Amino acid sequence: MEMWQPDQAVQGPFRIDERDIGPLNRLFSEAFTDRYRRDGLVGVRVPHLNQAVWRYALRDAGEGAMLWRDERNEIVAFNIAHCSGAEGWMGPLAVRPDRQGLGLGREIVMAAIDWLKQRGVRTLGLETMPRTVDNIGFYSRVGFVPGKLTVTMTGEITARSVGVRFRRLAEATPSERRLLIDGCREALQSLAPGYDFSRELILTQDLNLGDTVIVTRGSQVAAFALYHSVPLAEARSAEELRVLKLFADSRESFDRLMVALESAASRLQLRRVAVRCQTAYGDAYRRLIGRGYRVRWTDLRMYLAGYGEPEPQGEAVLFSNWEI
Repeated sequence: MEMWQPDQAVQGPFRIDERDIGPLNRLFSEAFTDRYRRDGLVGVRVPHLNQAVWRYALRDAGEGAMLWRDERNEIVAFNIAHCSGAEGWMGPLAVRPDRQGLGLGREIVMAAIDWLKQRGVRTLGLETMPRTVDNIGFYSRVGFVPGKLTVTMTGEITARSVGVRFRRLAEATPSERRLLIDGCREALQSLAPGYDFSRELILTQDLNLGDTVIVTRGSQVAAFALYHSVPLAEARSAEELRVLKLFADSRESFDRLMVALESAASRLQLRRVAVRCQTAYGDAYRRLIGRGYRVRWTDLRMYLAGYGEPEPQGEAVLFSNWEI
């Protein structure tokens, strides 16, 4: 008897509209829950993401937010490609479980690669779970190579989180805010020329998702961190301050910045700070461990061959989260 195969009449890519968030959330939860199940984590159910976080991701990506539809006009796959100046990355991305293994995964990854290359990025990457050898093998076959780990670490808020002066974008006047954002961009480009997180800083303010803390040295930005304080999962209460982008020009600036983040979390009555530490910055990792931060999760960073990240320079630290 001939086995049934799903109709492969798939159309796309189309730009994701915010009206697509509901079905996008369902596909996201279904596909990632299935991935965990196939990895042996049978009891894990991936929740829907906070719709405000989806709006942030879609507005950040712009035309890089792409979806594909089946013959019933239902979403069958999506990939969200982000471009921050010279840095490009993709995620989340997923194919509906009933359409996996039919070549659609390669199509959505190549569409994002082409889109990011057209924008002249010099870094092009993604993250996947280190234990998921199927994913690592798949991305390798389309041109990616494994890099360092991203280690998700959390630190509980304690009385130590005081005593550092810092600025917050939310507290600045419009003219001060422009100067601070320009200062963050200039500081970042001293380590990673062409990188620019200004859009993410502004979007976070516009959508009221969090804030940016800034540590200065004289009139210059020495360190900054963009964070979200809204819950990541739908219908969950806020418990942690999640750092999305972090730059510090020295060990001393990094330490001051971490105290500033902990102080910001304390003001918001949040229990902890979550940092996604790239292991290329071993000294920063050790300093977080020394502050009592605990390892919670790991992801493998993979880069398109020839499109790796800038090498660490001196004492400077750059954490750029490749998840929403």
